[in-house]
Amino acid sequence: MSRAFVKEPDGLDAFEELPERLVSENPNLVTEQGLAQIESEVARLSRAYAEAQSAGDRAALNAAARDLRYWSARRASAELVPAQSDTSEVRFGARVTIERADGRRQTYRIVGEDEADPGKGTLSYVSPLARALLGKSVGDTATAGAGEVEIIAIA
Repeated sequence: MSRAFVKEPDGLDAFEELPERLVSENPNLVTEQGLAQIESEVARLSRAYAEAQSAGDRAALNAAARDLRYWSARRASAELVPAQSDTSEVRFGARVTIERADGRRQTYRIVGEDEADPGKGTLSYVSPLARALLGKSVGDTATAGAGEVEIIAIA
């Protein structure tokens, strides 16, 4: 029989076990919202795992198990950083407004890796821009890509 007519598994069925999601080597600093997000993912994936198990859906079971291992590891390593009331300098959890050379103003909150979404105004504390801003005060400048930004406000 020709191999051309043998059905190969496709999609998630092609893997006995999916490759593990990479876990960052950086400290897993989280805000209160970030910790709640992790807890929510663990709960959602626990339900998905149970549903896949009862349905006998091996592909969904493998995907849920892999993601559940990732989020469980992130929950176990989470280091909650309490909100700071001191706004004299940019710190983890702070909301910082910057002005770029072209006059654009942008506001970002410095957060943990798993909760970062620059399109929604959150930056991972290990991102190049966040690293450039941490420890600076209003009026200070920082390198951002090829240019510089000025810190306009910290909240």
